[in-house]
Amino acid sequence: MISFSLARSMNSSRALGLMLLLLLVMQQNTTCRAADELARQLKPLIDAHKGDVGVAIAHLPSGESFTHRADEAMPTASLIKFPVMIATYQAIADGKLSLDQTVTLTEADRIHDYGPLTVDFSPGTTFSLYDAIRLMIVHSENTATNLVADRIGLPTTAEMMERLGFPNTKLHSKVSLRSTSVFPERSKKFGLGSTTAAEMVALFTALHNGELVSPKACEQMLEHLYKCADDSMCARDLPTGTKFAHKSGAVSAARTNAGIIDSPNGPIVICVLTANNEDRSWSQNNTAQVLCGKIARIAYDHFNSDADTKEPSNPNLLAIGSSGHLVEALQRTLNARMPSLDIGVDGDFGPQTDGAVREFQRAQNLSETGKVDEQTWKALGPLVTKDPDQPLPEEVNAQKIEKRAADPLTGAPFVTCEAWAIADADTGKLLWGHNEDEPRDMASTTKIMTAYLVTSLADKDPAVLDEKLIFSQRADDTIGSTAGVRAGEQISVGELLYGLLLPSGNDASVAFAEHFGARLSPDEAAGNSYDQFIAAMNSTAQELGMKESSFENPNGLTAPNHKTSPRDLLKLTYRAMRHEIFRTIVNTVQHGVTVEGPGGYQRNLVWRNTNRLLRTEGYSGVKTGTTRAAGSCLVSHGTREEQSLLVVVLGSSSTDARYADSRNLYRWAWQQLGVTE
Repeated sequence: MISFSLARSMNSSRALGLMLLLLLVMQQNTTCRAADELARQLKPLIDAHKGDVGVAIAHLPSGESFTHRADEAMPTASLIKFPVMIATYQAIADGKLSLDQTVTLTEADRIHDYGPLTVDFSPGTTFSLYDAIRLMIVHSENTATNLVADRIGLPTTAEMMERLGFPNTKLHSKVSLRSTSVFPERSKKFGLGSTTAAEMVALFTALHNGELVSPKACEQMLEHLYKCADDSMCARDLPTGTKFAHKSGAVSAARTNAGIIDSPNGPIVICVLTANNEDRSWSQNNTAQVLCGKIARIAYDHFNSDADTKEPSNPNLLAIGSSGHLVEALQRTLNARMPSLDIGVDGDFGPQTDGAVREFQRAQNLSETGKVDEQTWKALGPLVTKDPDQPLPEEVNAQKIEKRAADPLTGAPFVTCEAWAIADADTGKLLWGHNEDEPRDMASTTKIMTAYLVTSLADKDPAVLDEKLIFSQRADDTIGSTAGVRAGEQISVGELLYGLLLPSGNDASVAFAEHFGARLSPDEAAGNSYDQFIAAMNSTAQELGMKESSFENPNGLTAPNHKTSPRDLLKLTYRAMRHEIFRTIVNTVQHGVTVEGPGGYQRNLVWRNTNRLLRTEGYSGVKTGTTRAAGSCLVSHGTREEQSLLVVVLGSSSTDARYADSRNLYRWAWQQLGVTE
């Protein structure tokens, strides 16, 4: 059995260091009772996954475990918010902070994502530090995380983890603000935070045993973690009603989840880290998320093989300890049937719900058990759902639904994208489209404009391509897809165009804006060189007749007024493809380059084009783009029997879908034009 009672009799840092050592020893112990059986089930799943996987699992009562690459540092994404919470409660215990102190939201604090503080709250809103922690853990709120990190100090989390013996567990920077990084190199490699599966399991084990900060602090932290709203990973396949205190994290290439599963045979501590995943979709069926669910369920079943882990034969018999959607419906229904009860609707069947059930049973002359059995359900009547206007079954069944007309056998193919347009590549003339004039987020198709401005200068003066450009810290710190050039390194303009257009380097776009802005828009009123470049993007859009377009940055990171339409992208791409250097680069599958750093060192880079169409004959560009706001986007160029087309798809449902959408549109368009081969 894994025991950490040493923490009460010796220095906690030393005790937790021993905890980590024990977990690492377990990783190498092939005679561990669980190793063979769990490995037999888990290894094929892990090996089949297209991406890196780190796993640590420990059954606390027995000490049995399974590990796979558990001591390798990997990205955390939002999982790092768990260590941030630990550091915050330590600061509270040290008297530096208090849970009831107020936090005020300012406009400068807000991260423009989909978090509650961005969507639902206005600058000036004041709330407690407790509420900020709650938002950070339960809803993974990024703005709340930065507010908490500001209160404790950015380096504090890593420093505390070091003291506890977990050197790989670090918060690198504030969320979406890599420029604040206290570990710049780790930020480039891992993003927001880093850890190992073994360290994370050790931390959750210490939390379970009440040995982080204080027993009371552990209780409070567990209470937050049990409320974590994300059930898309390890929780997805666990038996109904299973309690899971956990934190997850997700960015495009990494999905992570760790926590404590309450099982019939005792707690199972689990951590699954994935990185460099081929599937970067945001659907519920993302392969890394599915993998997390399968690993957790296999572990649950393994450690409870002698217990009844089947779904309950009568899952509707609710009592204290039950939880989930059915409990929420019960609580709403009790409030509706007896408004004087006014109990909280939180999905947890606790003493308050027990008392309400008993009061309802007394009022209905039923046995006062506190358990919701068949008689109690019958007395409650139809459950009250979240939708107060949900019609009665007889009303629904009486409705007649008119079918629309059958799908026509002619016309454009059905696609997942929300807008598209097709043009003759030789003339730029629009041929067909759907929502082609609708302004939309454009993601990295923005870089067509960035490259167009640079290649336009190069067409007038080819020496521009030989100019040396030195990367700034601002360019290096730019989030998202990267060319991988570091601050202080130099590269020619001609080579960096490959870094802009092949791997879709957001950093390269900033470097170009800083280098060329003043040259393209000499009006100093526009601001610094970067701002002048943005001004040049917008003035060029006007010159090209791009009526639905406006630019706020050179890379396509989501911004409120950063929009374009499929028709406008066709206009821009038609002009850009007139430049030979642009055509050459967007048709390049991969490109190697050597950059030179301060002091004269040299470093090789390889850039691979994100456009999969280039691996099929007949396609020769142009640019991909993906953000949550824009969906999956693609601007492409294809030729069949001397008939060249430009196709724009914006808002496809996934990376794979944008290629399927584009190929279907090409095939249909060529058929309309009489192309037969």
